[in-house]
Amino acid sequence: MEIKDLDVARLMSSDLVTVTPDTGIETAGSTLLEESIGSVLVLDEDGELAGILTATDFVDVVSSGGPVDATVGDYMTGSVVTVDVGDSIRDAAAKMISDNIQHLPVTDDDGVVGMLSATDLTAHLSYIDA
Repeated sequence: MEIKDLDVARLMSSDLVTVTPDTGIETAGSTLLEESIGSVLVLDEDGELAGILTATDFVDVVSSGGPVDATVGDYMTGSVVTVDVGDSIRDAAAKMISDNIQHLPVTDDDGVVGMLSATDLTAHLSYIDA
């Protein structure tokens, strides 16, 4: 199967780790470490996607000497690029490249259903026959 034939649903992770905008930044950082993940989804009080906090965002917190009482809402990326569950991984990869991002929340009509990372794509590509 070629990369263009595979949809995002086949590679995405469906075990989502979420926080709220008022979660403490230290708690979110601990979650990233404990779960060995590169991002957490930020959901508002209605369970809707409000943002994403990545390990890169967390580096900004540390390098700026962020206050101890900072929240995820202070550092998250609020304008989140997403991909539809039925989109091809080729299209998802193109979004990652054009937007210079490593994590794409995957959505369907009901909201966020998964996460696709550059690591997921790389792992898949390593198994494709040349």
